[in-house]
Amino acid sequence: MKQNNIIEVNHLKVSFDEREVLKDVSFSVSQGDVTVILGGSGSGKSTILKHLLGLFPVEAGVVNLLDQDIATLEEKNELDFYLKLGVFYQNGALLNSLTVGDNVALPLEQHTDLPPRLIEEMVRTKLNLVNLEDAYYLYPSQLSGGMLKRAALARAIILDPPLLFCDEPGAGLDPVSLAALDELILKLRDQLGMTVVMVTHEVSSILRIADKILFVEDGVIGFDGTLSSARKSSLPSLKDFFTVGTGGKKG
Repeated sequence: MKQNNIIEVNHLKVSFDEREVLKDVSFSVSQGDVTVILGGSGSGKSTILKHLLGLFPVEAGVVNLLDQDIATLEEKNELDFYLKLGVFYQNGALLNSLTVGDNVALPLEQHTDLPPRLIEEMVRTKLNLVNLEDAYYLYPSQLSGGMLKRAALARAIILDPPLLFCDEPGAGLDPVSLAALDELILKLRDQLGMTVVMVTHEVSSILRIADKILFVEDGVIGFDGTLSSARKSSLPSLKDFFTVGTGGKKG
């Protein structure tokens, strides 16, 4: 693995019930970048994300994260490894029966032996980072859509993961809340030194946040490059993606 690459995927192939979903996927993610995985429905982008998270076994090819080939990861080391991966789910995945503070504290309570007072201090610190310092005792049902997203983000980063995976993080947000969430993700990336991998179709978000674009089409990487290069790409499907997403404005 190259020194500045935190993820390397080589010749990943995936089939479900004899249907080839990923044909031959190779790409890398540089440390500190925000890499956005794009593609239409059924293109294979979600399958890539699930392999990066270890939700699907690697049957053909190599998936290397944090200098670890996840296919050769020993069972005794799996928990410690996957705790280094923060996941920000589309729907937040907060437990409605718990307060925001208790939701964010869950990973610490389940995977550490830290005393309750220190856990509370760490939770309050993360809530402060996402501008939810006054929501500690609130329940998810008492939060707005934007606040729910920020609470979920606080839980995703509570263990200070070097890698943060975001699955359609801005889904359902109004444009102002979406822009605020994007700015927050960038701020946290810089403050905590994280690398971010995101699956999203929100073009306005992509234009604000992406360093690198991976465009998945028909089970292969049709484009791999910077956001600037992606916007100038002659690949018809990628060109249409940005043209339609920006209301027909090119450039």
